[in-house]
Amino acid sequence: QGSAEMELLLLCVLLCVSAEVQHDSFRVLACSDTDGLNMITLDGEEAWHADFIQETGVDTLPDFVSHPSFSGIYEQSVGQLQVCKNNLKIIRIGLKDIPDPLDPPTSLLYTTNKVELGEKNILVCHVSGFYPAPVNVSWTRNGQKVTEGTSINIPFPNEDFTFTQISRLQFVPQLGDIYSCSVEHPALKEPLTRIWDVDVPQPGAGPAVFCAVGLIVGLLGVAVGTFFLIRGTELIGRG
Repeated sequence: QGSAEMELLLLCVLLCVSAEVQHDSFRVLACSDTDGLNMITLDGEEAWHADFIQETGVDTLPDFVSHPSFSGIYEQSVGQLQVCKNNLKIIRIGLKDIPDPLDPPTSLLYTTNKVELGEKNILVCHVSGFYPAPVNVSWTRNGQKVTEGTSINIPFPNEDFTFTQISRLQFVPQLGDIYSCSVEHPALKEPLTRIWDVDVPQPGAGPAVFCAVGLIVGLLGVAVGTFFLIRGTELIGRG
């Protein structure tokens, strides 16, 4: 994103109902002086967004679902973006003495697949609950900044009018590597950083430990049994 903040000016909520199932669809329009966001969501997932840099609409629904027609929506988005920017100037004048609300983000760091050394995987930095949008996300590997293989989606609106963004890092895990995801936002005094290290359990360690514990417990049982046997024999002999 080219700007540090994005002013949310319009949130349209549409409810689509069919004979068998009910779906929630949101249309979101937001803008700043340099950026714009026009998105359609379906049941909490992004379905379409306008790419104003490439000057086209992007259908983001997976291949296995039915795709509605988004014909003409990008052209509408271009006009709506200009209206949004014009309104932004007016709103700033009216709200110049009212500070913008600031909600700090939270983040989670996890992999998309089970970790196997030397096998390609993806680290996901899930950032949510922040306002305004966007956030700035940066990655490091063993303390060195990483840009290759990174990506981030456009801000995704939540039901409470905060935003979610997801950044991904394609990587090949090697034992001992340490990765970090750092999030910057106006509501944070310092970057919010999560650490993830490559730590794959050694195969066979678990059964060996259980076997050793079982052996120790067994030997203790034999020792205790022998003690009571000898003790009982002594008592009988004295009697």
